[in-house]
Amino acid sequence: MPALVLLGAQWGDEGKGKATDLLGGSVDYVVRYQGGNNAGHTVVVGDQKYALHLLPSGILSPGCTPVIGNGVVVDPSVLLSELSGLNERGVDTSKLLISGNAHIITPYNVTVDKVTERFLGKRKIGTTGRGIGPTYADKINRVGIRVQDLYDESILHQKVEAALDVKNQVLTKLYNRRAITADQVVEELLGYAEQIKPYVADTVLILNQALEDDKVVLFEGGQGTLLDIDHGTYPFVTSSNPTAGGACTGAGVGPTKISRVIGILKAYTTRVGAGPFPTELFDEDGEALRRIGGERGVTTGRDRRCGWFDAVIARYATRVNGLTDFFLTKLDVLTGWEQIPVCVAYEIDGKRVEELPYSQTDFHHAKPVYETLPGWSEDISKAKSFSDLPKNAQNYVKALEEMSGAPISAIGVGPGRDETIEINSFL
Repeated sequence: MPALVLLGAQWGDEGKGKATDLLGGSVDYVVRYQGGNNAGHTVVVGDQKYALHLLPSGILSPGCTPVIGNGVVVDPSVLLSELSGLNERGVDTSKLLISGNAHIITPYNVTVDKVTERFLGKRKIGTTGRGIGPTYADKINRVGIRVQDLYDESILHQKVEAALDVKNQVLTKLYNRRAITADQVVEELLGYAEQIKPYVADTVLILNQALEDDKVVLFEGGQGTLLDIDHGTYPFVTSSNPTAGGACTGAGVGPTKISRVIGILKAYTTRVGAGPFPTELFDEDGEALRRIGGERGVTTGRDRRCGWFDAVIARYATRVNGLTDFFLTKLDVLTGWEQIPVCVAYEIDGKRVEELPYSQTDFHHAKPVYETLPGWSEDISKAKSFSDLPKNAQNYVKALEEMSGAPISAIGVGPGRDETIEINSFL
């Protein structure tokens, strides 16, 4: 049975929550495989809107088991707060599973993240300040704290002391901050241990057994392709791998198990935080996209930078992820434009470039080359099939599909769960 990967094909915020929720009723497991509470999904169910930050979107689908994989970094306070908020709204969260190998975001990780970003000044990366990067750094430096460590106080204390040996030197001598004591960190972390314990499991074993038992497993990326630590617009990226390969390492499932890779594309382009953005708009069109699209980060609360659709980025996402399908979201936001520009290539030092340049310098200086497509004025939010769309909207979708290199199998025509056109089934 299929193991599907669903990920962002731009800079994140493409509407992955809506896509995951659409599939949630048809899959048995939904797995977050990277990132932490620096990612956000908005899911609209009926007249209810849910903002998820750390939890997999599948938690809103009855019968689906949501899983936080080993590649995710977990802030226990955020996790418990999010679970409590859902429980208060009548959502059953009892099926949640958390990998014992997932790393914990500690209080000192958050502190280091905030003071470091502040210290960088104009050179700041645009981090959310939630301790994500420092936690991944600890993981790679082999001084990280894992979920399973919460259940051995002796080991936990040793690991926290080891991590603080260097961090306190940096905090006190470089940033002029107070030292953090191991005892206070351990006490706080142990306070979460029993509340989290019912959810902790060997998720690698469970997921592989599920696939052997013909269950359907959906792997959900937190951010977008262009924020990938290896394949994104470095250094303005996240600290993990949202690309399709990250699903294998972040969940412990071999690549031969993956049968389909679905990229989520917004009908235009947005980005949160610093970094190059060739099609970014600084005019009335950019402001209109922001206003009509409600472009404010679910987790950060920051206004998103907005621009026209970038086919160069879409082709790149198809290549590095091995995309088999696209889910195009927010097509309805473009209703009302007489003409809609689409970036089909870049101009770099006077030369036309149709693929994403590997050089950071070249990408920073890339100027978009646009083709203009005719727009539409009809309301498309009630469309139930592709043929219900205005002809110009159909042509826009077809053009994006041809430019991007993979079929568009679903289209979002509004924020609601039922405001989606399915062209081809993902299952």
